[in-house]
Amino acid sequence: MPLRFSTKFFIGLWLSSVVMDNLPSSIINSSGIFGESSSVIRFVENNQRCPEPGKTSYFGWKDYVDQILAIPLFVISIPIVLLAILIVRATSKGSGLYSQVRVGKDGKVFTMYKVRSMRVDAESATGAVWASKQDPRVTTVGRVFRKLHIDELPQLWNVIKGEMSLVGPRPERPQIVNILDQKIDGYIYRLYVKPGITGYAQLNQSSDHDLNDVRRKIVYDLEYIQHASFTFDLILIFGTILKSMHLLNERTLKMLGLYKRVEDSQWADPLLVSPELINPNTQTLSDILRSS
Repeated sequence: MPLRFSTKFFIGLWLSSVVMDNLPSSIINSSGIFGESSSVIRFVENNQRCPEPGKTSYFGWKDYVDQILAIPLFVISIPIVLLAILIVRATSKGSGLYSQVRVGKDGKVFTMYKVRSMRVDAESATGAVWASKQDPRVTTVGRVFRKLHIDELPQLWNVIKGEMSLVGPRPERPQIVNILDQKIDGYIYRLYVKPGITGYAQLNQSSDHDLNDVRRKIVYDLEYIQHASFTFDLILIFGTILKSMHLLNERTLKMLGLYKRVEDSQWADPLLVSPELINPNTQTLSDILRSS
């Protein structure tokens, strides 16, 4: 039984990958994803305030590091993911594995995989909705998986396929990327590198609630792009493990050398998150999505 279930799991991932990789461009573009005329270069030219981050030489061989680490991690995670899928299937209706289109490096779309942590009908009536801290759509089991980051483990498959990295800016949905690029100068710089399963921003701040939160997240993303290294990645991965064990706080962040105040960054002023520039009455992300 476990062998048959594992085979179905791999076949399902492979078939999903084949379908998404061969979708006609007209279908992809109709979903609000960047067309051929909307390249990263065009977005960069529109950024008037935010300076462009410099990529370290580490990105020249980072893909090899990701592959070497992701393959054994994926093999180790298979029993955990399969057990999680069985638990989801046993406690709620619908599939245990969840897939969603996200935007990756250079604006290319891909299918990202997760263990389902929300109700199957979470967005059937509302469309895209920004997740909140106490999101009522999250199931009881899903809340546990999210705290332990078990729901993110299938994304190791995305890393093996070359669509994601172990560490990097977290990927967003196409419609959200389109909206936030219009709202925040410099947002599109996040697409300079592959998105990650974990990132610098995820260890230093909580979930996004409004535009100021997104701006703070981008500060950390740009700091990562500017200072990425093999050692930095290993420390961030270790920090993520501590976070899943609820051992990450300001003290442990400082011990790991990961603690950084947003206002101390060179991007604080361009992204309007320095104390004298921040707007206390900014829109919430849920309001932005509802009005778009």
